[in-house]
Amino acid sequence: MQRRQFLTSLGAAGASLMALPAFALDENSASKLINSLVNDINKVIASGKSESAMYSSFERIFERYSDTSYIAAYAMGVDARRATSAQKRAFSNAFQGYIARKYGSRFREFIGGRLEVTGVKKVKKWYEVSCVAYLKGQSPFEVTFHVSDRTGKDLFFNMFIEGVNLLLTERTEIGAMIDRNGGDIDKMIADLKKLS
Repeated sequence: MQRRQFLTSLGAAGASLMALPAFALDENSASKLINSLVNDINKVIASGKSESAMYSSFERIFERYSDTSYIAAYAMGVDARRATSAQKRAFSNAFQGYIARKYGSRFREFIGGRLEVTGVKKVKKWYEVSCVAYLKGQSPFEVTFHVSDRTGKDLFFNMFIEGVNLLLTERTEIGAMIDRNGGDIDKMIADLKKLS
Protein backbone atom coordinates (compact mmCIF):
# COMPACT_ATOMS: atom_id res chain seq x y z
CA MET A 1 0.00 0.00 0.00
CA GLN A 2 2.79 2.40 0.86
CA ARG A 3 4.39 1.88 -2.57
CA ARG A 4 1.06 2.57 -4.30
CA GLN A 5 0.49 5.71 -2.21
CA PHE A 6 4.01 6.89 -3.01
CA LEU A 7 3.55 6.32 -6.76
CA THR A 8 0.13 8.03 -6.69
CA SER A 9 1.51 11.09 -4.88
CA LEU A 10 4.54 11.14 -7.22
CA GLY A 11 2.21 11.04 -10.23
CA ALA A 12 0.09 13.86 -8.81
CA ALA A 13 3.19 15.97 -8.14
CA GLY A 14 4.44 15.33 -11.69
CA ALA A 15 1.05 16.31 -13.15
CA SER A 16 1.01 19.57 -11.16
CA LEU A 17 4.54 20.37 -12.32
CA MET A 18 3.58 19.69 -15.94
CA ALA A 19 0.67 22.14 -15.59
CA LEU A 20 3.10 24.95 -14.77
CA PRO A 21 4.99 26.73 -17.57
CA ALA A 22 8.62 25.57 -17.72
CA PHE A 23 9.96 29.14 -17.68
CA ALA A 24 8.12 32.39 -17.02
CA LEU A 25 8.68 35.19 -19.49
CA ASP A 26 11.50 37.50 -18.41
CA GLU A 27 13.96 39.91 -20.04
CA ASN A 28 16.29 37.09 -20.99
CA SER A 29 13.65 34.89 -22.65
CA ALA A 30 12.07 37.88 -24.47
CA SER A 31 15.51 38.89 -25.76
CA LYS A 32 16.30 35.28 -26.72
CA LEU A 33 13.08 34.99 -28.74
CA ILE A 34 13.77 38.18 -30.71
CA ASN A 35 17.46 37.29 -31.19
CA SER A 36 16.33 33.96 -32.71
CA LEU A 37 13.77 35.80 -34.86
CA VAL A 38 16.40 38.33 -36.00
CA ASN A 39 18.89 35.52 -36.78
CA ASP A 40 16.27 33.70 -38.87
CA ILE A 41 15.35 36.90 -40.74
CA ASN A 42 19.05 37.66 -41.36
CA LYS A 43 19.59 34.10 -42.70
CA VAL A 44 16.73 34.49 -45.17
CA ILE A 45 18.01 37.93 -46.24
CA ALA A 46 21.50 36.52 -46.85
CA SER A 47 20.26 33.29 -48.50
CA GLY A 48 20.09 34.58 -52.08
CA LYS A 49 16.70 32.83 -52.48
CA SER A 50 14.16 34.04 -55.02
CA GLU A 51 11.65 36.63 -53.84
CA SER A 52 8.77 34.11 -53.68
CA ALA A 53 10.95 31.65 -51.70
CA MET A 54 11.86 34.48 -49.32
CA TYR A 55 8.19 35.28 -48.74
CA SER A 56 7.51 31.61 -47.96
CA SER A 57 10.37 31.69 -45.45
CA PHE A 58 9.08 34.92 -43.89
CA GLU A 59 5.62 33.35 -43.56
CA ARG A 60 7.14 30.38 -41.68
CA ILE A 61 9.07 32.83 -39.47
CA PHE A 62 5.85 34.75 -38.66
CA GLU A 63 4.13 31.44 -37.93
CA ARG A 64 6.91 30.36 -35.58
CA TYR A 65 7.57 33.59 -33.67
CA SER A 66 4.34 35.61 -33.68
CA ASP A 67 0.98 35.26 -31.99
CA THR A 68 -0.80 35.31 -35.35
CA SER A 69 -4.20 34.43 -33.87
CA TYR A 70 -4.06 37.51 -31.59
CA ILE A 71 -2.78 39.77 -34.40
CA ALA A 72 -5.50 38.53 -36.78
CA ALA A 73 -8.26 38.93 -34.15
CA TYR A 74 -7.06 42.46 -33.35
CA ALA A 75 -6.91 43.34 -37.06
CA MET A 76 -10.49 42.18 -37.61
CA GLY A 77 -11.62 44.40 -34.73
CA VAL A 78 -15.33 44.72 -33.96
CA ASP A 79 -16.26 42.88 -37.17
CA ALA A 80 -15.01 39.67 -35.50
CA ARG A 81 -18.16 39.75 -33.32
CA ARG A 82 -20.41 39.04 -36.30
CA ALA A 83 -18.01 36.66 -38.09
CA THR A 84 -18.68 32.90 -37.96
CA SER A 85 -16.02 30.51 -36.65
CA ALA A 86 -15.36 29.39 -40.24
CA GLN A 87 -14.90 33.02 -41.36
CA LYS A 88 -12.51 33.68 -38.46
CA ARG A 89 -10.40 30.64 -39.42
CA ALA A 90 -10.42 31.59 -43.12
CA PHE A 91 -9.49 35.17 -42.23
CA SER A 92 -6.67 34.05 -39.91
CA ASN A 93 -5.21 31.81 -42.66
CA ALA A 94 -5.47 34.49 -45.36
CA PHE A 95 -4.16 37.16 -42.98
CA GLN A 96 -1.04 35.11 -42.19
CA GLY A 97 -0.03 34.96 -45.87
CA TYR A 98 -0.92 38.62 -46.39
CA ILE A 99 1.09 39.84 -43.39
CA ALA A 100 4.12 37.68 -44.28
CA ARG A 101 4.17 39.14 -47.80
CA LYS A 102 3.62 42.70 -46.61
CA TYR A 103 6.24 42.71 -43.86
CA GLY A 104 8.43 40.26 -45.74
CA SER A 105 8.73 42.89 -48.46
CA ARG A 106 10.01 45.28 -45.78
CA PHE A 107 12.52 42.68 -44.58
CA ARG A 108 13.54 42.19 -48.24
CA GLU A 109 14.90 45.75 -48.04
CA PHE A 110 17.39 44.51 -45.43
CA ILE A 111 19.46 42.55 -47.97
CA GLY A 112 23.06 43.46 -47.34
CA GLY A 113 22.03 44.95 -43.98
CA ARG A 114 21.30 43.51 -40.56
CA LEU A 115 19.09 43.75 -37.47
CA GLU A 116 20.55 43.93 -33.96
CA VAL A 117 18.80 43.65 -30.57
CA THR A 118 19.74 46.68 -28.47
CA GLY A 119 17.53 46.54 -25.37
CA VAL A 120 14.68 44.92 -23.44
CA LYS A 121 12.26 46.41 -20.91
CA LYS A 122 9.18 45.16 -19.09
CA VAL A 123 5.88 46.91 -19.85
CA LYS A 124 2.88 45.67 -17.83
CA LYS A 125 2.68 41.88 -18.45
CA TRP A 126 4.84 41.86 -21.57
CA TYR A 127 8.28 42.95 -22.77
CA GLU A 128 9.39 45.49 -25.34
CA VAL A 129 12.47 44.41 -27.31
CA SER A 130 14.25 47.16 -29.25
CA CYS A 131 16.33 46.48 -32.33
CA VAL A 132 18.24 48.65 -34.76
CA ALA A 133 18.07 47.98 -38.49
CA TYR A 134 21.20 48.81 -40.49
CA LEU A 135 20.54 49.12 -44.22
CA LYS A 136 23.01 49.93 -46.96
CA GLY A 137 23.05 53.61 -47.78
CA GLN A 138 20.45 54.52 -45.12
CA SER A 139 20.52 55.83 -41.59
CA PRO A 140 19.88 53.13 -38.96
CA PHE A 141 16.29 52.95 -37.71
CA GLU A 142 14.44 51.26 -34.89
CA VAL A 143 12.35 48.09 -35.07
CA THR A 144 10.52 47.21 -31.84
CA PHE A 145 8.77 43.97 -30.87
CA HIS A 146 6.26 43.39 -28.06
CA VAL A 147 6.63 39.90 -26.55
CA SER A 148 4.16 38.01 -24.37
CA ASP A 149 3.69 34.45 -23.08
CA ARG A 150 -0.13 34.79 -23.06
CA THR A 151 -0.50 31.58 -25.13
CA GLY A 152 1.89 29.58 -22.94
CA LYS A 153 4.69 30.24 -25.44
CA ASP A 154 6.94 33.29 -25.83
CA LEU A 155 5.68 35.05 -28.99
CA PHE A 156 5.67 38.59 -30.34
CA PHE A 157 2.22 40.13 -30.71
CA ASN A 158 3.09 43.55 -32.10
CA MET A 159 5.87 45.17 -34.07
CA PHE A 160 6.83 48.75 -34.85
CA ILE A 161 8.95 49.59 -37.89
CA GLU A 162 10.17 53.18 -37.74
CA GLY A 163 7.38 53.90 -35.25
CA VAL A 164 4.61 52.40 -37.43
CA ASN A 165 2.42 50.14 -35.24
CA LEU A 166 1.59 46.79 -36.92
CA LEU A 167 -1.61 46.18 -34.90
CA LEU A 168 -3.13 49.62 -35.50
CA THR A 169 -2.04 49.71 -39.15
CA GLU A 170 -3.60 46.32 -39.89
CA ARG A 171 -6.84 47.11 -38.04
CA THR A 172 -7.18 50.24 -40.21
CA GLU A 173 -6.31 48.31 -43.42
CA ILE A 174 -8.72 45.43 -42.72
CA GLY A 175 -11.48 47.83 -41.65
CA ALA A 176 -11.06 49.75 -44.93
CA MET A 177 -11.14 46.46 -46.88
CA ILE A 178 -14.40 45.45 -45.16
CA ASP A 179 -15.89 48.90 -45.90
CA ARG A 180 -14.88 48.63 -49.60
CA ASN A 181 -16.75 45.32 -49.72
CA GLY A 182 -19.92 46.75 -48.19
CA GLY A 183 -19.34 44.97 -44.88
CA ASP A 184 -19.11 41.53 -46.55
CA ILE A 185 -16.51 39.51 -44.59
CA ASP A 186 -16.26 36.73 -47.21
CA LYS A 187 -15.45 39.25 -49.96
CA MET A 188 -12.83 40.90 -47.71
CA ILE A 189 -11.21 37.48 -47.13
CA ALA A 190 -11.20 36.83 -50.90
CA ASP A 191 -9.47 40.19 -51.45
CA LEU A 192 -6.97 39.40 -48.70
CA LYS A 193 -6.12 36.06 -50.36
CA LYS A 194 -5.29 37.92 -53.58
CA LEU A 195 -2.75 40.01 -51.62
CA SER A 196 -1.05 36.98 -50.00
